[in-house]
Amino acid sequence: MKDEHIISLIENAPLASLDENDLAVISAHTAACTDCLRAFQAAQVSALLLKERVAETFEPSPFFQTRVMANLRERQAASGVWAWSRMWRAAGALASSMVATVAALAVLTLVIPGGQVTSGPQVSSVSNGYSAEEVILDQSPQHDEQLSDGQLLTTIYGVEEELR
Repeated sequence: MKDEHIISLIENAPLASLDENDLAVISAHTAACTDCLRAFQAAQVSALLLKERVAETFEPSPFFQTRVMANLRERQAASGVWAWSRMWRAAGALASSMVATVAALAVLTLVIPGGQVTSGPQVSSVSNGYSAEEVILDQSPQHDEQLSDGQLLTTIYGVEEELR
């Protein structure tokens, strides 16, 4: 029985939950093994200390809440920081960059249009007789020939081929 120590039995379960069979094994083993006896006694002392600590009740001093709240008000008054300003410090860079981006896009859209703004869709037709509507809506053109990629893009976007 000296080869089988009871330390694992003591560590795996609280002493209060051990049944009579386990307690009989512990008492038989501790009679012959001093190391296990000390471990069992330490477990009993620990269980007793925990039981006593749980039984204690802790109550704060009578004016604890009043002192804590007064200290909090003093800190808020001393810092003099408004809640929105703290939030602005945290998110100010992000908000500023978003405003700058919107302003830049507004300038690019309204001030630098790149040409006259027209109302309604424009239909461009090239000298070959195809209109953008015919090409986009895949209507059969009046001519029986197939369009090349260059003619197709020129018709849709109204861009003259400058590479010739």
